[in-house]
Amino acid sequence: MSLPTNHGTPAPATKSLAERIRVARGLSPCELLLTNVRVVNVCTYEIMPLGAVAIHDGLVVGFGAEREAQRTLDLEGRFLAPSFIDGHVHLESSMVVPREFARAVVPAGTGAVICDPHEIANVLGADGVRYILEASEGLPLDVFVNVPSCVPATPLETAGASLDADAVAALLESHARVLGLAEMMNVPGVLFGDEQVLAKLGAAGTRPRDGHAPTVRGNDLSGYLVAGIGADHESVTADEARDKLRQGMMLQIREGSAAKNLREMLKVVTPGNAYRCMFCTDDRHPHDLLTDGHINAVVRDAVDAGIPEAVACAMGSFTAARHYGLTHPPRGAVAPGYLADLIAFERFETLKPSHVFKRGQVVARDGELLVGLPAATTDGTTDTVHVNPQRLPEIRIPAPAAASESPELRVIVAEHGSLITEETRKPATLRDGTVISDPASDTLKLVVVERHTGEAGTGVAFVTGFGLQRGALATSVAHDSHNLIAVGVTDAEIHFALRELIRLQGGCVVVDGEQVTATFALPVAGLMSPAPIEEAAQAERDLTTAAKQLGCKLPNPFMTLSFLALPPIPKLKLTDRGLVDAERFEVVPLFASEPLESQ
Repeated sequence: MSLPTNHGTPAPATKSLAERIRVARGLSPCELLLTNVRVVNVCTYEIMPLGAVAIHDGLVVGFGAEREAQRTLDLEGRFLAPSFIDGHVHLESSMVVPREFARAVVPAGTGAVICDPHEIANVLGADGVRYILEASEGLPLDVFVNVPSCVPATPLETAGASLDADAVAALLESHARVLGLAEMMNVPGVLFGDEQVLAKLGAAGTRPRDGHAPTVRGNDLSGYLVAGIGADHESVTADEARDKLRQGMMLQIREGSAAKNLREMLKVVTPGNAYRCMFCTDDRHPHDLLTDGHINAVVRDAVDAGIPEAVACAMGSFTAARHYGLTHPPRGAVAPGYLADLIAFERFETLKPSHVFKRGQVVARDGELLVGLPAATTDGTTDTVHVNPQRLPEIRIPAPAAASESPELRVIVAEHGSLITEETRKPATLRDGTVISDPASDTLKLVVVERHTGEAGTGVAFVTGFGLQRGALATSVAHDSHNLIAVGVTDAEIHFALRELIRLQGGCVVVDGEQVTATFALPVAGLMSPAPIEEAAQAERDLTTAAKQLGCKLPNPFMTLSFLALPPIPKLKLTDRGLVDAERFEVVPLFASEPLESQ
């Protein structure tokens, strides 16, 4: 069975409009009649009584069993809903190429995603965006793309590429599946009228522009919205989300692997504003995709939290389709004229599709994909770690010359399930005039090494929250510039982990002394593997187990580690340029006794 490859363009008119109208009126047989179904109507927020749905030429064409059909499928009382749409996702965070991502999410009921290839763009630039578009051709999943707006994300880090306003404008016109402008992280650039930022926003024209505005409220939020930015997935509190809804912003309710905001965000959802809310995952790792699911899991949990069933399904499909203009033909509803991208399932308590339909064809059944997939490609995406393993930078930190017996450190506080970090102060542990890790107080050295230019600029700081008693962890997945990041107990172990990472040309590594205890190679831009997603999920488990054996107390340490270099998100982060106060938007001293430059 094959599927059309032009998922971003209108369905070909293989049947005449007149014929479609005749079939819809019941005057000619439809190609497929789904009988004994309870339609989840996302247009009216109701579950319709047991009936039938007619499908013809890839579209839903009508309701009711009193019609002729070339083929009938009895769904035995199951619910029939539109397949799900992820309103904002980075495919790269699945750690596998688009082919394998589709193999995981299509059986879970996902029919389309709004993808921001921001991660690979920070490594490969426009070529990275083109790779995602090319690698997602011919899948039973519609991969729509928003062009990354912030490459690099901030001037406080070194990325592998830069997309200026001209490059953004060119990408916006490059492909039918490109929808608009991805998350605008540079909030100060918007508010203070940075020329390049405003040019990128202008290049989007009437296309959707996504936001990225954690903690932005009041008049600053008003200024941000006046720039034409329409949706945001970074709300943390219900009050923040309510302010954004009241000011006219679309609320993207995120429930990913790293950031879990669903329960808090649902506090603001009402029957009157649900049409302004959509679900997204942002980042979901392979283990979660395979064991918990994708948007189906978010809808399931929303229903469990008290959201009416049809409303939750609308937030997982219809809202995103309308916001992003997916209307030619329309999708996201079970209604005449809409794409027959549908799912059938027995219970909302589990929401595991028994049937997944793509343009009226069954593409997955009981968790198994039924259609072939194009071969995975890695062309032009490998050998992206440009660091000489024999010339790793010095990461020794001398104590300040005029320091007291225990100078005070600014320390990053890392927490599972949150992208936001805090800042704490701890006395430095000294040995031979240098500051070292102190496992007893869970104060560990954190290192970021720039991997793109060959210069290997390095930032060194300390973090608490990991609990390692020995060894080191390292990865090339370090949002957003994806430099090498490592946390460890000794400098020797950190260097050993970094050398292994360079040998792999990207990936994740656990070391204990001079022994590698777990590893997973990510050769595609240092972010993804062409291996089956089951291998990625197993590698994720092995890495976590190996880290736990070193004393790590985080449930998913590599996920937490990967966000510690993300300066657009408060509070304290580390990049190759140094320790960054994301609220002040500047590099700050490691030692708290040293004055800030602006003071």
